[in-house]
Amino acid sequence: MNKSAFMTWFAFGHLANDWPIAALWLIAPAAGFSMGLSPATVGLLFTLCNLGGALAYIPAGYLADHVSNRGRLLVLTFWWVAIGYGLAALAPEFWSLAVLLAIAGMGNAAWHPIATGVLTRDNKEGRARALGVHAIGGSFAEVLAPLSVGFLLSIINWRGALAISVIPTILCGLCFLSVARSMPAAEAKKANRNELKDLIRAWLTGRGPRVVAMICLYNMALIALLSMIPLYLAAVHYLAPAKIGVIFAALLTTGAIAQPWVGALSDRIGRSPVLVIGNGVAALCLALLALNPPFWFVIPTLAIGVASLDAIRASMLASAVDHSERSEGTTLGLAFVLLDGVGAFGAVLAGVAAGRSWQVMFALTSVFALTASVLSAVSIGEQADLPRSVDLLMFRKWKERTHHRKDLKERLSTNPHLIEDMGLKRAEAEAEVAKRFWEP
Repeated sequence: MNKSAFMTWFAFGHLANDWPIAALWLIAPAAGFSMGLSPATVGLLFTLCNLGGALAYIPAGYLADHVSNRGRLLVLTFWWVAIGYGLAALAPEFWSLAVLLAIAGMGNAAWHPIATGVLTRDNKEGRARALGVHAIGGSFAEVLAPLSVGFLLSIINWRGALAISVIPTILCGLCFLSVARSMPAAEAKKANRNELKDLIRAWLTGRGPRVVAMICLYNMALIALLSMIPLYLAAVHYLAPAKIGVIFAALLTTGAIAQPWVGALSDRIGRSPVLVIGNGVAALCLALLALNPPFWFVIPTLAIGVASLDAIRASMLASAVDHSERSEGTTLGLAFVLLDGVGAFGAVLAGVAAGRSWQVMFALTSVFALTASVLSAVSIGEQADLPRSVDLLMFRKWKERTHHRKDLKERLSTNPHLIEDMGLKRAEAEAEVAKRFWEP
């Protein structure tokens, strides 16, 4: 199976694995309404779910770097997700639901560093593009799952909707039995406890802490926004679940489609401008929503804000791999911990803010995005992204050679004996100068 076919299957696998957790964007608020939970408690449910998943990221990434048959690990994640969320549909109260969702989320979390580790290792020259193709599967899950759940919730309760949401995971898990056998085995590396220490040290020194803060604040803005949008549309604009599902799916569509293109763009021009603009545009949109605009203005502004954050996710992950340049699976595991573990606190903070007012909630998410934009300029800009550094090197070489060429031409013009010493005619001498000092 060639690289393109693997990338396509990985995108479908990502879609199926993320389908139940994407369905939670509407199912969790519906469960909250059913159980009489406050916005802050619904936000806590999202946070606990993501924290549970975060526990699996680094172990899964470490296994991806040290196990030869990674296909079996990927197949296992499908069954873990299907069984876990199926059991969560039977949870009788808040804490049992939170625990079961956290356990189910571990299976979903394990998929990400394993799959993305394989893709970045096999596509070193186009990491962000490969991650963008993979991410489009998860993004379409976030589009299609809420859309389907919105209609399901109009005819059945949240438990039935959650149980039905594991069907795509089961079907793709069966398909991946064949895909896993076609996946080439990787060289199994011996476990080295110093490897993880070196990796953590790279993130705790120099610009590492700033990159960590950038990743965390970016996803705090995204998770805060996505977790509160269904509640906001229901509580403020009194929309039905089916309409909320349609709007939520529409909000995520543009970002989903744009991820591979934006990832490829960041491979060419560097991570910093893409991350600065994406976070900056989102911050502006959220600040406008904090002014309590009319409904006709809310939807397009939300669409731009969500799309600008969603579209840069692959570039954000690629910046993490660029920073460490080692152990792709473990590095991405750590990046996902920051994104979905630490970043998950954005949901509970947004819930607390929404308890005061929705304007405070939008203002808080705007601050998260704005700070991430500033850190993108400060942290990633210092890294001298590869395309920009190459361009700068070529410019310096061109300037240096031009200077030498001009200097030597002047010397030849004022000192004709140099031409005679070289045994060349004037035209031949100038051609030799051009050859030596003009061509890059």
